[in-house]
Amino acid sequence: MPAPPGLATQVRRLEARLSEVLGDQVWRESGIGGPDDIEQLKARISTLEQQAIDLELKIQDRDDDLAAARAANRELMAQLNRAHE
Repeated sequence: MPAPPGLATQVRRLEARLSEVLGDQVWRESGIGGPDDIEQLKARISTLEQQAIDLELKIQDRDDDLAAARAANRELMAQLNRAHE
């Protein structure tokens, strides 16, 4: 069974994030890293990107919950309509 689309997207984003973090770490440890203010800005950007990913995942979870609730509602309405016939 293939992974749900949201999961595949999350995996790709996490892989990209890991690659970025490891690349930054190697860059800093090599001694060729930029000035501290640039590093602080990059750290802030990374934090904000992770927060955006987390929020997107929460939205996807809520969308999934909403879709499930709508499906349950449709089924219950169908059952009520059949009971009245």
